[in-house]
Amino acid sequence: MKQALGMVETRSLVAAIEAADTMVKAADVHIVDLNYVGSGIVSAVVTGEVAAVNAAVSSGEEKAREIAEVISTNVIARPHDEVDKLIQEVIK
Repeated sequence: MKQALGMVETRSLVAAIEAADTMVKAADVHIVDLNYVGSGIVSAVVTGEVAAVNAAVSSGEEKAREIAEVISTNVIARPHDEVDKLIQEVIK
């Protein structure tokens, strides 16, 4: 995987959707998935250039906090190729 990976994990589907919407509007990123973790926890995952993903995750986190609890956020600047295999399984 040549692009960065960013995640915003919330305790609300609505907050995760709002975070995903904000992330794609804030920077040039693409939504990879909304991952339903369980117990009301949902994570929005995006990919793109490192700077864009950092900006998107920051904006998404800020917007999600207005609606619900943000569990965690993370940006992986250069994911290993093995991580790409995991992401491709999720997309299928």
